[in-house]
Amino acid sequence: MNNEPPLIAIVGETASGKTSVAIKIAKMVDGEILCADSRTLYKKMDIGTAKPTISEQEGVPHYLIDIVEPNERFTVVQFQNLAQKYIADIRKRGKVPILVGGSGLYVDSVLYNFQFPKNSGTYSKDTLEQMNDVELTSLLNKHSLQNEHLNTKNKRHVINALIRLGGSGSRSKLPSNAVVFGLKLNRELLKKRISDRVESMFEDGFIDEVKHIAEVYGWDNESMTGIGYRLARSYLEGGASIEEVKESFVKRDLSLAKRQRTWFKRNSDIRWFDDPEDLISKAVEFTAQFDYNKANV
Repeated sequence: MNNEPPLIAIVGETASGKTSVAIKIAKMVDGEILCADSRTLYKKMDIGTAKPTISEQEGVPHYLIDIVEPNERFTVVQFQNLAQKYIADIRKRGKVPILVGGSGLYVDSVLYNFQFPKNSGTYSKDTLEQMNDVELTSLLNKHSLQNEHLNTKNKRHVINALIRLGGSGSRSKLPSNAVVFGLKLNRELLKKRISDRVESMFEDGFIDEVKHIAEVYGWDNESMTGIGYRLARSYLEGGASIEEVKESFVKRDLSLAKRQRTWFKRNSDIRWFDDPEDLISKAVEFTAQFDYNKANV
């Protein structure tokens, strides 16, 4: 038996069923869940981010959701620091930390203890924020910073890339007491799940949620750049019908799933599963190798 504290990570595309699987595992191994999602960390943004409700959490403690206001900036470095603190606390209490989510950089920052690159000093953040998309794209091309892992549709990501100018940080190897499981679905099933989820969101009051957040915090916040929130704005301002917004929402979520797939595909540490029950079984089997309590941590 290994007396090191284990860490389980579950990754995959949006709507793949990661949260449900994580909850089942947590109940079987006395675990607690850390959500690695760049959207569910915002308060009041529940429906549009598919945040698990209290009832859906089924009594399993969840961390790193509802931690910042929609108008507050939150970085991956802040996420990494908080996640590491929560993991240490969970382990002290003799529980198993389970990191689950589709935000690849958030997951990797914790699993591989990323040391993030420093600013190059060439461009200031204030200067870049005054530039339009065409000007920023021109700078990306000038410095050959365009690549498949950079989300060029997210202005903040583009600005951060220009501030670093391709500078790279460092990462550790996956610790021997950690495991990464990936859950994948065939494309048709994934599309159906996304479509069904979008329908449920609108039935649950998604438009009202967006309207309220916009009235309180405005549209010019990082939190409002999420797929559904941008699309809902076009409806609220009379530029699209509900059906058009739903259709676009599904298309954008499928595009998000493709980007997530690309990110995770490059990680050879991930053990992929088509069958959720098989993944659950392997996670329980992995945890059984460890025999520790708070005195060992």
